[in-house]
Amino acid sequence: MADSSFDIVSKVERQEVDNALNQAAKEISTRYDFKGVGASIAWSGEKIEIRANSEERAKAVLDIFETKLVKRGISLKALESGEPQASGKEYKIFSSIQEGISQDNAKKVAKVIRDEGPKGVKAQVQGDELRVSSKSRDALQEVITLLKGKDFDFALQFVNYR
Repeated sequence: MADSSFDIVSKVERQEVDNALNQAAKEISTRYDFKGVGASIAWSGEKIEIRANSEERAKAVLDIFETKLVKRGISLKALESGEPQASGKEYKIFSSIQEGISQDNAKKVAKVIRDEGPKGVKAQVQGDELRVSSKSRDALQEVITLLKGKDFDFALQFVNYR
């Protein structure tokens, strides 16, 4: 019988991020406490640009965006935000969505699987994802449970289970 396997990836659905961004922009435009402060959130190339006339308002816009991401099922570990930067009379925060597992992070996950996972489970890095295989499907389920219990500083999804 062939080995069973699954892939560990760190991907974010761009459409869901876009929906969360649009919801946040809509809420900012209608909320009373954001009237007249020049608050906005929009895509700026591959980054998300947040603007407001004070540092606190810019952070509040970021907080609204994070809330919308969580409601859409996107892990905040995928969002990387900078500190508010003064730019003339307004403050800007640039955020980006992180996708793919770096080589170092893939090695960390593979080490956890090797050290704490069941015997006979193999993990190999394939580009920006990690393939985990074993003869036993139960062992693969144990690996998924083990990794869900760990707190990595990046988002993980499990796909292509076969």
